Amino acid sequence: MEGQFAPDQLENINPTVIPDFTTTRTAEDILTTTDTAEGVLAGIGAGFVFVWLVLFVLTLAAMWKVFTKAGKPGWAALIPIYNTYVLLQIVGRPWWWLLLMLVPFVNIVVAIILNNDLAKSFGKGVGWTFGLIFLPIIFYSMLAFGSAKYKGPAASQR
Repeated sequence: MEGQFAPDQLENINPTVIPDFTTTRTAEDILTTTDTAEGVLAGIGAGFVFVWLVLFVLTLAAMWKVFTKAGKPGWAALIPIYNTYVLLQIVGRPWWWLLLMLVPFVNIVVAIILNNDLAKSFGKGVGWTFGLIFLPIIFYSMLAFGSAKYKGPAASQR
């Protein structure tokens, strides 16, 4: 008889390996497991929101300080679209470049040029341009709270 156990072999079977299909899970057990998972995910989400808020506030503070170093009102950093207009003034670009920021893909090129002009306006080089593009929180903070001095609008000096 293939597939059957001899009576002396039954003693050697580990009962923990054989699943027990006779017990059923209650709705309470299922809810407890789901509640735990939801709690963990909520905690992770709250952590991400907290980190995002800290980075957002740090970025606003850095932009505020960069604007005041350039002789512009710091509160302008708080107002979307207007802060881009003020940044255009700081780097010496015309107001209509703000319209270019609304064009998909063109806005990427314009943002790179603005970051380059901002770095030059503070007497920094191409390395700072890359820093402002790829690590803006760090490099804006270094411009804002470091020893960098505003030299004037770089784009209008050409």
